[in-house]
Parts: sequence; C-alpha cells; structure tokens
Amino acid sequence: MNTQVEAFMTEGQAFAGQSQGAQVGLSRPHESAELHVSGEAVYTDDIPELQGTLHAALGLSQKAHARILALDLEPVRRAPGVVAVLSAADIPGVNDCGPVIHDDPLLADGVVQYIGQPMFLVVAQSHDAARRAARLAEVQYEELPAILTPQQAKAAKAGVLPPLHLKRGDPDAAIASAPFKLAGTFECNGQEQFYLEGQISYAAPKEGHGVHVWCSTQHPSEMQALISHALGWHAHQVLVECRRMGGGFGGKESQSGLFACLAAIAATRLNRPVKLRLDRDDDFMITGKRHGFYYEYEIGFDHDGRILGARLDMTLGAGFSADLSGAVATRAICHFDNAYYLADVDMHALCGKTNKQSNTAFRGFGGPQGALVMEVAIDAIARKLGQDPLDVRRLNFYGTDARNVTPYGQTITDNVIHTLVDELAASSDYRARRQAVREYNAASPVLKKGLALTPLKFGISFNVPAFNQAGALVHVYRDGSILVNHGGTEMGQGLNTKVAQVVAHELGVDLACVRVSATDTSKIANTSATAASTGSDLNGKAAQDAAAQIRRRLTEFAAQRYNCAPEAVRFANGTVTIGQQSLPFAELINAAYLARVQLWSDGFYATPGVHWDSSTMTGHPFYYFAYGAAVSEVLIDTLTGEWRLLRADVLHDAGRSINPALDIGQVEGAFIQGMGWLTTEELWWNKDGKLMTHAPSTYKIPAVSDCPADFRVKLFDNRNAEDSIHRSKAVGEPPLLLPFSVFNAIRDAVASVNDYRDEPVLNAPATPEAILGALTELRSRSAH
Repeated sequence: MNTQVEAFMTEGQAFAGQSQGAQVGLSRPHESAELHVSGEAVYTDDIPELQGTLHAALGLSQKAHARILALDLEPVRRAPGVVAVLSAADIPGVNDCGPVIHDDPLLADGVVQYIGQPMFLVVAQSHDAARRAARLAEVQYEELPAILTPQQAKAAKAGVLPPLHLKRGDPDAAIASAPFKLAGTFECNGQEQFYLEGQISYAAPKEGHGVHVWCSTQHPSEMQALISHALGWHAHQVLVECRRMGGGFGGKESQSGLFACLAAIAATRLNRPVKLRLDRDDDFMITGKRHGFYYEYEIGFDHDGRILGARLDMTLGAGFSADLSGAVATRAICHFDNAYYLADVDMHALCGKTNKQSNTAFRGFGGPQGALVMEVAIDAIARKLGQDPLDVRRLNFYGTDARNVTPYGQTITDNVIHTLVDELAASSDYRARRQAVREYNAASPVLKKGLALTPLKFGISFNVPAFNQAGALVHVYRDGSILVNHGGTEMGQGLNTKVAQVVAHELGVDLACVRVSATDTSKIANTSATAASTGSDLNGKAAQDAAAQIRRRLTEFAAQRYNCAPEAVRFANGTVTIGQQSLPFAELINAAYLARVQLWSDGFYATPGVHWDSSTMTGHPFYYFAYGAAVSEVLIDTLTGEWRLLRADVLHDAGRSINPALDIGQVEGAFIQGMGWLTTEELWWNKDGKLMTHAPSTYKIPAVSDCPADFRVKLFDNRNAEDSIHRSKAVGEPPLLLPFSVFNAIRDAVASVNDYRDEPVLNAPATPEAILGALTELRSRSAH
C-alpha cells in the first residue's frame, strides 16, 4: 500500500512558535510499541497465574425469549475437572450489571431474553474443561414471543426506555411549503467491536474480605462499583486494575461488567483465583454491538438544495436491556445535523427492545448513526436537482456569525468546516475527478466509478456532564524519574504516551524520564470511562495540573535557594535554568527532597461550561467540535456487486496535535473501521434470533487488501478555540464518520447505471450482495 501521510513531525520538529525543548506537538512512538511488536506487552491473560487458579466458562441460553422451566446442572457438576457451578441463586448481592437501569442480570433468573444469555457459571481446573462442561446442562424452556428487529419493536411500541423527542421551529409548515420534498426509509446495521483481546477478568481474593480484579475494561471505577454491588460489599474492598487492553472500541465500557462480577463472585466464594476468559464465539454471542438503526425521514428543500425543514424518526435496535442506549440515542439526535444548519426540525428516537444481545457503546456512540442518514439525504437532494453534492453541502453548512445554532441550542463558535472543505476539495482535485468519473462511466458498460466528498462535525464531551472530570497522580523520585498514574485506560490509542508527553513538557524533561503505571482504582478514585474521545482531554489536563503544582514548588524552592525571581527559573531539556546558572533536573530534585519539598501531587480537571437538560433535549453538551472531510473514489463491478476503494483523501481537524503520528494512526484506523461498518461487516441473525455471524469465518472485518492503494491523510492546521490540553482536539471517534464518503461513493456508482436519474435503494452495509440487489432493483425500475 502506497500510503501518503502528511503533517507528520519527525523527532525534533515542532509547531511554529513552539518553545525549544517542547515534548508536545512531536511525533513520538507509542510508549508500548516495542513491547507490542516483540510480544512482551502484558495483557490480562498474560499475567502469571497465581497458585490454585481456576478457570470459568458460561452456560448460554439457546432460546431468544423463554421461561426456564427446569435447569438441570448435575451433568455439569459431574463433568471432569469441574470444581463448582454457580447460578443466579448463588449471587450474594445484586444480580445486575446494568450501567444505568437495573435490567441486566448477571445470570438469567427464570427468563432468558436472547440466544447467548448467560444462565450459569462453571468453574473448573482448566479453561477447556470449563467450556466443555458448560454445554452439558439440560434445560427445559417455555418459548415466548420474540421481537427481533427495530421495525418490530417500533410496531409494538416496545422500548427499553421512554422515547426521546427534540423539536425546533415549525418543521411541518416548512416541509409543507417547500418546493421539493424527499421522503423515505433507511437502515444501517450494527457492528461487532472485534477487539483483538476478548473479554477477560481475573479475580484473586484478598485478606479481610477483599478482592483484586485484573480486567480488560475501559471503565475500572464502574467495574469496582458493579463488583461491590454483586458481592454486597463496599467499594473500598474491591481493587480493579487495567494495564492495557488489546482494543476496546466501546465494547469494554459497560459490558466488561458481567465478566468482572462473575469472576469476583467465584473467586470470593471459592477463596481461589478465578479467570474468566471468553472464547471468541462466546464473546460474539454474549456481548452487545453497535446499535443498528431504522429511519423514517422527510425533508423539504428549495430549488438550490437548501434544507427548509426536516423530520426524522429513528428506532434503535437496543437489544434486551437499556445498557447505554439512552445516551447513544441522545448523541444520534445531536448529530443528525452533522455540519448543516437546520432551522426547523423534528426528531424522535425510540430505543427499541429486541430479544438480542444488549447493544452498547461503539466508537462514535450514536454520532455516526445520526449523521449517516443526513449525508445520504444530501446526496439524494443533489441527484434530484441535478447538482454537484458538494455545492448542496456548502449551501447548507453552518455559518460563523449567523445560522450557527444547533437544534439543541448550542452556539457553534469554532466552525472551520468551510475552510477545511475548500482545502480538501482543492488538494484532492475533486472537481476534475468528478468530471473524469462521469466520462469513465459513460464509456464503461460494466465497471462503474463513484466519487463522494463528505464532511463531519463531531461534538466532544460526555452526554452526562458529571462524567467530564478526571484525576491524576504525579510522583517525582530523587533521581529525577517520574511516575504518572491517571484514571484513563490504554487500549492501543496512545493515551499513556500523550499523558507522558504532557507531564514531560510541563516539567521540562525528556519523555524517557516519564513512566505511566497501570490504571488502578486504589490510586485514582471515581474515574470516568475512557470513552467519548475524552481520554486525552480529561486525563491530560489532570496530569498537567499535578505536574504544574510540582513545578511551582520547585520554582519557589529554586528562587529562594539561588536568590532570584521565580520568573527567572526555567525548565527545559532536562535542565533547570536559574538566572545565569543551570543544573540538571535530577540535581534540583534531590536538593528539593533534602529541603523537604513535596515532590508528588494529585491533579484534577473538570471540563468547563458543559450542561444538558435531558427533559428538553437542550443545552451545551459539547465543549468543542472536531471537524473533518474525506473524498473517496470507488470502482464497482455491476455484474457481481464487488467493489474496490481506489483512493481516499482525508483532511482531519485534530487541533494542535500533541502527537501527530498517533493522531494520523487514529484517523487511518477509524476510516478503515468505519468503512468496514458500512460495507463488509454484516451481522446476521436467523429466524430464531440466533446470531450466525459469530466468528472471523462468517464476519468480515476489513483486511489490508481492503485498504486503498492511494491513501492520503493530512491533519488540518488548526488550533482549538477552547482551552483543551495544549489546544489539541480529540481524535478517537470523529474520524469514524469520514468513510461516509466511501458509502456515498458506492451509491454514486450504483446511481450511474441509470444516468443518476433515480435514487438507489441501498442500505448499510453495502456488501456485494446488497450492491447487486440495488443494481437489479434500479434497472428494473428504469425498465418500467
């Protein structure tokens, strides 16, 4: 793959105007990069097992919705190697792991609500023995009616939560009086997180009714709370630790709770260490995915394509319990506008209850699902009017001084979408390539090309204001080395690297002097999940606060000791300059220790200005917005439906990047992952509600061969208008919206078979089968 990566900064390069010795704004390797590639990085399953460790597995329901009439576990208990079998009756505390609503049992009690729901836990001498035994239970069911699709949930008015509604202006009148109207339905499927490291928890009992749980989780504090509730204990009896995850993508935000709780229950009951590591098939069958959405929409627009009014009804396939569906639906509503001003709009969202896995967080957290339908609609408007979709987009973009208030009432003060899209359109040669695609299609009867440019505006902050806080500890040792602990979790995204850079920069030392330790609930309490793209923003600021306190103490000490003004003390390049003299950082640290200066500090940060009224669906839910845009060119085979991404041009707004190399990697990864969601990753349940795509053999994530041969990624030159950490912007979730351009380019190619006169019927994912079906339907429509 010939990947062209721009805006990379090599060692020693820095942003213009950056001070000498800066440690931020530089491309530095991931702090565990060498450990990753050498296989030495320790994940939860790699921790040396303690004496007497047992292994657990789960017995799963084979019915989508049924009463359990009889559950005979004696064959399981008699199986070789089995030590114990636990059911709902053996849970000492609360049989629940729901993060918001208490509707998510650890083990089914009387009723099962999806195929794959855990009914009992087997603890055995080995992982293999536990898994084999878990399949021996004899269960009698009384089947109950099952709801399997969002459409069925909508028809039955079945929700896991009350529906959401946001209305601004008079959309009914605006649509009724509009010269043109667009109405229809659309669907996007869910997506499996497919983290390389599966769900795993390892629990060891401690003296005095305590337990230590190593868990692959994005939210150690929530695991601590859930475990304490399940055991009937206090939080201080539970220690949860996570050094790193082999990927999370939202799937380990809330849903690691079930496995952490059951491992802890078994360990404390048997007074032996217990490891619960899921097989990949079981992980697929038990855990929730990205929410699939069903949409009904109507949009009114004028002769130029300006949107006058919009109405949207979304039904999420929530699964059997609420989990985080309410927040996902809220974020979908708040991202339907994407980068466009909507004066009159009416939005409804129902978290539909279905008898499937309880869907959960996934990178973007409803934002991609909310914005996708808007981007599809914009292209449909352009085709109806015979215009270039880019012109329609520009006409509808948010303004800077006017037309700059979102449907939920937040004024946009950092809008750069006009400048960013102009730069990308020019650098990608969009206009000339669009004309070239038309000419190619006119001369090619079988192979057809498609081209699309799509923008994004993505809000950064948690929906719940209280979650926007973080803490950190910074310890400076007598030799000048520094240890940092913060509440965020490392899942490969480079959070620890960025936090270390922030601390190194604040104290004026080289990055090699700073080490970040495992996330641990006994060190930082009441932490928020590493989610919503806030990891670096929150934990970076908290660590900066702690380091700044230490620096201020050192500055005061140095000024007094060397009789100079505090303003004359400088920290850079591992050296402390004090007036006209200088000394190594470590030498000043040792002197400060001998003078009894505190060399450690705690730091705290709370995002300012965010607020949200869930009753009116209005407020200021986002601290700032990240922007971006992508141009994708595809080629499809109209005889088979197969397609290929020929080229992708990406321009993404990461603010003043702390580590451009890491951010480029996040943009690339998000683009390919989002492309997989929209094109290759198809979740399929049979008529009985059983997930049939539950392994790599049946569920296709993108591979290297799916990446474009020409992949041009650049970071937009921008500085966050808000006081984020070093004026950077979050880059975890926003770029997942960039591959909307791939999906729209495929739709553009399909539309070309009828000379762009009709709108294709093509939902997501646009698999070859779906593309072929859309082509067949379009040709049939044209023939009539």
